[in-house]
Amino acid sequence: MNNSRLEIAQIPVLSDNYLFLIHDPTSGETAIVDPAIEEDTVAALNARGWTPTHIFNTHHHWDHTGANLALKERYGLTIIGPAADRDRIPGIDIAVGEGDQVHLGDIAADVIFVPGHTSGHIAYHFAGEKVLFCGDTLFAMGCGRLFEGTPDEMWSSLTKLMSLPDDTAVYCAHEYTMANGRFALTVDPENPDLKARMAEVERLRADGIPTVPTSIGIEKATNPFMRPMSDHIQETVGLIGAPITAVFAEVRKRKDNF
Repeated sequence: MNNSRLEIAQIPVLSDNYLFLIHDPTSGETAIVDPAIEEDTVAALNARGWTPTHIFNTHHHWDHTGANLALKERYGLTIIGPAADRDRIPGIDIAVGEGDQVHLGDIAADVIFVPGHTSGHIAYHFAGEKVLFCGDTLFAMGCGRLFEGTPDEMWSSLTKLMSLPDDTAVYCAHEYTMANGRFALTVDPENPDLKARMAEVERLRADGIPTVPTSIGIEKATNPFMRPMSDHIQETVGLIGAPITAVFAEVRKRKDNF
């Protein structure tokens, strides 16, 4: 799915997290997205001969920032993170928000403010490379639990991501797809795209293959949190014609209790 100038490595850590290495071969710069574990990150970098220059944090949770300080001490890199979470990002050097850009060499990423899972959450969109690093805001067939935000905030955040091109590769930070898909089928059971996607996911996971990255187009077709305007979903949750945010909130509530 990645046809960009960037080299992207996806590293599984902990029980179901992914951290990502983004390498610009022209400049040699390398960013680590949401490093949880120092040892696994260092091993992945060494295996590729890459020296990290940056950390890009999407939000403050420990499983996305746990290795910040150790990696900064080891490499002297620059930590970039959400301005709204400045006080909760270990070692932050540069705080960014909506409309800002970050760079690897001359390759730019737009910062998108996507609160909901946390109050300060951001995503990094390399528009020219058609790749998005969205942390825990958007998952394959799911979205982040609303620990610090409201349904209205999360729906607004997902709407921003839905506006990106359908062929944007979505690098989300957890392998939650199987469980998300099982829930999705309870609220959107007649969706043929969802049924086909779940069959594909079951094949991939049976072979130990990641389901990440996904794409914006796939999520718009199969992710119930991107489809609260669907007549079928509204009928299933008993909210035909209700405000979109009310439908979204009901779907999120059902997922929390699934």
